[in-house]
Amino acid sequence: MSEQPAQNFSIARIFTKDLSLESPKAPQIFEKKWNPKLNLDVDVTHVAVSDTLYEVVLRLGVTVKTEDETAFLVEIQQAGVFVIQGFDEPTKDHILGAMCPNILFPYARETIDALAVKATFPAPMLAPINFEALHEQRKQQATN
Repeated sequence: MSEQPAQNFSIARIFTKDLSLESPKAPQIFEKKWNPKLNLDVDVTHVAVSDTLYEVVLRLGVTVKTEDETAFLVEIQQAGVFVIQGFDEPTKDHILGAMCPNILFPYARETIDALAVKATFPAPMLAPINFEALHEQRKQQATN
């Protein structure tokens, strides 16, 4: 009887890999009536660092417009290094594609809010993202 390796999933490190804010219409944008329209782009990638370590990068692009003019843009790459050991490939794929981004998202959201406030804009307060559904959708697109 062969022994299964022990399953281990843990966070080794969470960090901001890249971050930028642009306010191309400042200071004139501050004179506009604030009626924000938010656009959010989401991407998740991962790479193996070693046999048991994986870097997962959650990329968020937030564009906020008011009166059809860009008020500000924030781009962040929130990353984490995760220990993933002893899981079969489908489970590991689910961990990397859904669970890890779920862990990273609150860090990215807080950073985006803080950056917007430092630029004297209201915090965008991004709504939660269903990474389970997003992961399933991407898997289906990959098979088509």
